[in-house]
Amino acid sequence: MGMRRIGSAERKRQRAKTHARNAKRKARERVSRDRRMVAAIQGRALPYEPWVMTWLSALLGKRSRLITQADVDQVVAQRTAALA
Repeated sequence: MGMRRIGSAERKRQRAKTHARNAKRKARERVSRDRRMVAAIQGRALPYEPWVMTWLSALLGKRSRLITQADVDQVVAQRTAALA
């Protein structure tokens, strides 16, 4: 019983360590993706490429067919302010 508990604690420590390392990398990847998406949106109007519409849909919590240009403008304004 004791060895099983030790192994479990070790796995728990490893998961926490991996999570801390991956969280930093994923945060950088999110910022990079946001920059890429905003660059793809700026200067253009609906409809966008499917990968951009998927990102907007997930961000806004709406189906892509329900996204309006006003929604897109609001997202771009928020993201450019956050990335600046």
